[in-house]
Amino acid sequence: MILNKAKRIAEINDAFRRSFQGGHVVVTQGVQRLDKQEKYELFKKVQEYSRFHPDNDPHGEHDFGVIFLGSIYSEQTKLFWKIDYYDLSMNRASEDPANTDITKRVLTIMLADEY
Repeated sequence: MILNKAKRIAEINDAFRRSFQGGHVVVTQGVQRLDKQEKYELFKKVQEYSRFHPDNDPHGEHDFGVIFLGSIYSEQTKLFWKIDYYDLSMNRASEDPANTDITKRVLTIMLADEY
């Protein structure tokens, strides 16, 4: 039962993260300061993220990731993305993140030093 619930949550999170549809996407001030091309690259990397394994996804919900912007020729910027689950009033945690009828998702994208 728990494994199936985690799998369902991961499926919902993946669909939300890939499309930015079905929840709210929030960026921090540091992300807002990135230039247009950096934001485009960042959002694309978040949407394409697939490097989930037990060390970085212990609950199997696909709710967190680490992204690096830049190239081997410039300093890389480390960023995090995180999905949180709220009740419909957005006042407290959702009782069942696998149930989209009672859960609002918030995807936050932030610079690592803003965590």
